Amino acid sequence: MTDIKHKILVVDDEEDILTMLKYSLEKEGFEVRTTNNGKSCLSIAPEFNPDLIILDVMMPEMDGMETCVELRKIPEIEQTIICFLTARTEDYSQIAGYDSGADDYVTKPVKPRVLASKIKALLRRNEQTTSNTPEQNTTTASGIHIDREKYLVTVEGREYNLPKKEFELLSLLVSGNGAVFSRETILSQVWGNDIVVGDRTIDVHIRKLREKIGNDYIKTIKGVGYKFVDKR
Repeated sequence: MTDIKHKILVVDDEEDILTMLKYSLEKEGFEVRTTNNGKSCLSIAPEFNPDLIILDVMMPEMDGMETCVELRKIPEIEQTIICFLTARTEDYSQIAGYDSGADDYVTKPVKPRVLASKIKALLRRNEQTTSNTPEQNTTTASGIHIDREKYLVTVEGREYNLPKKEFELLSLLVSGNGAVFSRETILSQVWGNDIVVGDRTIDVHIRKLREKIGNDYIKTIKGVGYKFVDKR
């Protein structure tokens, strides 16, 4: 058994929630740091280097979505898992959360043990993805070069540091050599069977990939899923 603890950074402007989550997550064996605003989160995160950040959406000065966007710009933590914690349940709010770079979304109120289970599932999936990385660390197809070791995508000479889920999604599609991946397969391969996300999550990530690398590389197969298009 390893003595290394996963590190969790909790960001929420309600002190009672910070106290409760810190206590419950430490009981589960995590190393926990807390802060009550987005600005301090941006300074703490690179130094603490957490495995996962729990980020409240509704905060004064800098809300969670703004904070998430800025976090994704910090090289030291660009692959850190970010999970939003919020009372808002509207679809547009969740889509905006994924747009800002979040990996998952939990609505308040949430029982501490349920949240701990969600965190463990996210961490487990992240570790499985890392351990299952194929021996071939680079892939090139149709002007796209994927370097798994550096987590870097180059499209026609332009480099992109994609968020982890976008990177894994693109890698999966490119690996298919033109095969169509169903939504069920994408969810299983990129998000894992123990993480509950909806079809909208895939759609958001596909849209963001198209915005970055261009619309012509990913084709929608209606009623089935998506495929990578080799333009050569």
